[in-house]
Amino acid sequence: MSTGTPHAGTGTPHAGTGASPAGARTPHAAGPAVAGGPVTGPVVVASDLDRTLIYSGAALALTMPDADAPRLLCVEVHERKPLSYMTETAAGLLARLTEDTVFVPTTTRTRKQYQRINLPGAPAAYAICANGGHLLVDGVTDHDWHTSVTARLADECAPLAEIRAHLTATADPAWLRKERIAEDLFAYLVVERQLLPDGWVKELAGWAGERGWSVSLQGRKIYVVPKPLTKSAAVHEVVRRTGARLTLAAGDSLLDADLLLAADEGWQPGHGELADAGWTAPHIEALPHRGVLAGEEILRRAGVRAARAAV
Repeated sequence: MSTGTPHAGTGTPHAGTGASPAGARTPHAAGPAVAGGPVTGPVVVASDLDRTLIYSGAALALTMPDADAPRLLCVEVHERKPLSYMTETAAGLLARLTEDTVFVPTTTRTRKQYQRINLPGAPAAYAICANGGHLLVDGVTDHDWHTSVTARLADECAPLAEIRAHLTATADPAWLRKERIAEDLFAYLVVERQLLPDGWVKELAGWAGERGWSVSLQGRKIYVVPKPLTKSAAVHEVVRRTGARLTLAAGDSLLDADLLLAADEGWQPGHGELADAGWTAPHIEALPHRGVLAGEEILRRAGVRAARAAV
């Protein structure tokens, strides 16, 4: 069980929310408006990718009879093999959403991992990678943003080398499959989950929390991430640059909690770390849908909400 899990029903995570940059928009606040005139600016839709919009074969959750299964579109190939999918209906919904909103892929993936995804629709003008460590503008890293992030991590958190040394010393080769560093920002382990000892993740989270880091257990991966390294901070920057009047968000894991809390409205699927913890927030709808159909439903509702905002 992962500590660092949000308090069920409070909408407040134990860890990983981090303060937003100075001047960032307060959650749920109205967007910019012309004095005496209507609210202006686009709708921003910031969504997590893996197990929110796109799904590996193991995560599809196709529980219906084979003849009733949805048609799938492969959106990621890795080492010449199909890796991630969405339904064809979801692909059409996303394509329309990219025309009507500022759609912002928001992921813990590294830039290299993100760039092998081929999402339907117009190319994203903004994308957030490495859990907020990199802001891509028209596919190119914004180096000023990255420099500001790394400076804050150096000021507020124990160094990555200390975290990595602890992971190397305490992880058991019997269940550890891979140990990785992502963008020189955070660490993660790939494990055999059924062999993971009870209490190990909880102990790690306690140790890491004292050093300014949070822990998230997602499937076979254990992420150890600096608390100030958040998706929400990067989304606030996109909102500032675009002058968005409404921010919508979606996500399924502990590392998405701050993103959801920073949005005006949003959705979480019926699976994932947040659903397992019973996490809720008043402005976030917990959907009953699980697996790839959850991704389709999130896009459907985001499109409807964006259209309503345009009226």
